Amino acid sequence: MVAYKDFVRLSQSSDSEERGSAAHLAAMAYLNHQGPADEQAALYASLINFLDDPSVKVRAALAYGLLHADIAPRPIMLALLHDSSIISRAVLQYSPVLIDADIMGLVRGFDLSMLVAVCQRVRISERLAAALIGRQERPVTLRLLKRADVPVGAGLLQMLAQSDGHDAEMRGALLGRRDLPAAIRALLVQKVAVALGNARIVKGALASDRLERLLRNSGDTALSSIGEREAVKAQTGFAAGLIGADQLNTRLLLHAVVTGHVMFFADCLAELGQTPRDKVFSLLESGSRPALNALLVRCGLGEGMRNLFAKLVMHARAADLADDAAARHYVVTALTEELIVDHGGVIPEELEEAFAYLSEQNVQLARKAARGVMAAFAGIANAPMALPMLDERLALPAA
Repeated sequence: MVAYKDFVRLSQSSDSEERGSAAHLAAMAYLNHQGPADEQAALYASLINFLDDPSVKVRAALAYGLLHADIAPRPIMLALLHDSSIISRAVLQYSPVLIDADIMGLVRGFDLSMLVAVCQRVRISERLAAALIGRQERPVTLRLLKRADVPVGAGLLQMLAQSDGHDAEMRGALLGRRDLPAAIRALLVQKVAVALGNARIVKGALASDRLERLLRNSGDTALSSIGEREAVKAQTGFAAGLIGADQLNTRLLLHAVVTGHVMFFADCLAELGQTPRDKVFSLLESGSRPALNALLVRCGLGEGMRNLFAKLVMHARAADLADDAAARHYVVTALTEELIVDHGGVIPEELEEAFAYLSEQNVQLARKAARGVMAAFAGIANAPMALPMLDERLALPAA
């Protein structure tokens, strides 16, 4: 506690440090006051008087006292908001008294430091976030995107993905958001593939045709993974969007099943055949061959493709394609051999794309399955493999 006469002496001192102490004391007294209303009014008038002090130290001391209080007087906080930059930045960042309407009209004229201060507020609404991002300041946009608690509209995320998707750090911030719509995530994945394909270190490490196959396979896996996650959430818009944008092809459908993303596959068939999802799930799980064929007819597939997908579904019912690389390899190998036998080694044009995909997957999955086998063998082997010793020295050819 400070005697009133001492407070008056401090507030009228020629020393700005002492006046600053008085301002801080007045702020604390106001916030903690529980007495008569006239005392509260006198404290409020005292705070108003400190706003006119010529020293920034005094006004800063006043701001510091009121900064985090949700019962701080709004007129005083608004006055401090328009004070010197060091005070206004602190008020912008910390004061819970300010609302969107207090800040929105000022955002357009703020410099970068002020924008960053707003970005560090505890709560930022979607409207304020849009205004901040609209300033097109990269550090500000990155800060907001990296905050999972700040809502950003889907339209704005779409705009950022299209305009700044070439920026690796911006891509990472966008992809790190859980609220990123699936279609935008797919767009960013495509941009990642382009960036990888153009990277000198990547192009120098892999032959161009192998790099193209690797990126294409990775892109298909990413798309089907995104589609599977949307299907689990019962969101069918992603599959419909792919069909509407003509991005759904035979290869992607095959890849969805081979990688175990069967719910995405079912969503695609439901959209293509205009059939209820539950009915498609039931047919894929336990439907007869004629029933599957009827569904695939509704999806617009030719006879050769219908037979191929029907066989693939039958194989998938008995294998764990989501997690077992060996099972994937078995299914792909079986389908490839059946295609060759069924058509006498002459693959119809309708099935050329599917056959090329299966052949490509056969090689990749064989390598992956082999690595798994060798790792398992190494884990159970107790002794080095015994090899016969040769007594004879190798006869080297004469120089």
